[in-house]
Amino acid sequence: MTNQHTSVRAYGILVLENRVVLVRASNPVNNTPVWWLPGGGLDFAESPEEAMTREFEEETGLLVAEPELVDVISDVRRRPNGDKVHSVRVIYRVQLAGGHLRDEQDGSTDMAQWFDLGALDEVNLAEYTRHALSEELAK
Repeated sequence: MTNQHTSVRAYGILVLENRVVLVRASNPVNNTPVWWLPGGGLDFAESPEEAMTREFEEETGLLVAEPELVDVISDVRRRPNGDKVHSVRVIYRVQLAGGHLRDEQDGSTDMAQWFDLGALDEVNLAEYTRHALSEELAK
């Protein structure tokens, strides 16, 4: 029997000096590491903005502020065990407010890194990340 559930997640796009911060999946399902926007799931009664800000700091060490809604992306994917997950991803543009870039310890990501915007075609991005960045950078 296949399990199905919906997950609401919030992510931030931080661009500074033509570079964007991305985080690497700590548990890749393939040999090529996958990179995505810092962020993650909402805790009970937490707003998307609060979740994004909390997750951004947990995964990167950076403090962000002034979230501005960019997009809401909805997708359905199948996990290797056959379960289906419907993800609703709330994407914000954010400003740097402090902190120092560092890697997350014992989390869903294991590396945080700045990437040049012009080099993203060479990076194995999660599909929602590629979509969100292409929408944002087209502006």
